[in-house]
Amino acid sequence: MTKKDYDEIFTKLLELFPNPDSELNFETPFQLLVAVMLSAQTTDRQVNVVTDKLFLKVKSPEDVLKMKEERLAKQVSSVNYYKMKAKHIRESAKKLVELAKDKKNKLTKNEKECFDKYWYYLPESLEWLTKLPWVGEKTAKVILYVRYKHDLIAVDTHVHRVANRLWIVKTNEPLETSKEIEKVVPQKWKKIAHHSLILFGRYYCTAKKPKCENCVLKKWCSFYNH
Repeated sequence: MTKKDYDEIFTKLLELFPNPDSELNFETPFQLLVAVMLSAQTTDRQVNVVTDKLFLKVKSPEDVLKMKEERLAKQVSSVNYYKMKAKHIRESAKKLVELAKDKKNKLTKNEKECFDKYWYYLPESLEWLTKLPWVGEKTAKVILYVRYKHDLIAVDTHVHRVANRLWIVKTNEPLETSKEIEKVVPQKWKKIAHHSLILFGRYYCTAKKPKCENCVLKKWCSFYNH
């Protein structure tokens, strides 16, 4: 795929989604973390149903630690793996409180701004974020991309599917896609690539019955042209 191909693809995606952004609802950094953790194997729409009530009470790590795990689990019981997620959300909240109290940690500018406003911070580091329970590479990249504006491409099933259909990568698993996609997507498009590909996969290039006939990207699509 050439630079011209990438320019055409992402220009067309911008025409479809002029302001590509997360469809998860949140206000605080911790709420972002919770929403992304809950979204594993669950649709954003269902997560928003759950967090619509949960976030009235939970805005910070301390708010979670005031709740019993059983109560938190009940609050999120309509998402998949809710008991495990409730457990890990509490464990992550505890870890973030400990990090905030550790005066030895040297904070980045962004972490300090977060701390000054909220009295806790989400680490601006893939290594540190993935030390939090239930936070894998995908979740960590979403946090860094959304919260700290890093030019990363977090790969979920939508991104994996679309990237392979468009021949951006040729991989078998999302983890492989995650390793390859950032090598090939031009820097100028990385700021919008993650959400653009997700939204395109969610509303056009669906796993079943993709809207191929009306697709603006079918010229590049291996699924359509097979």
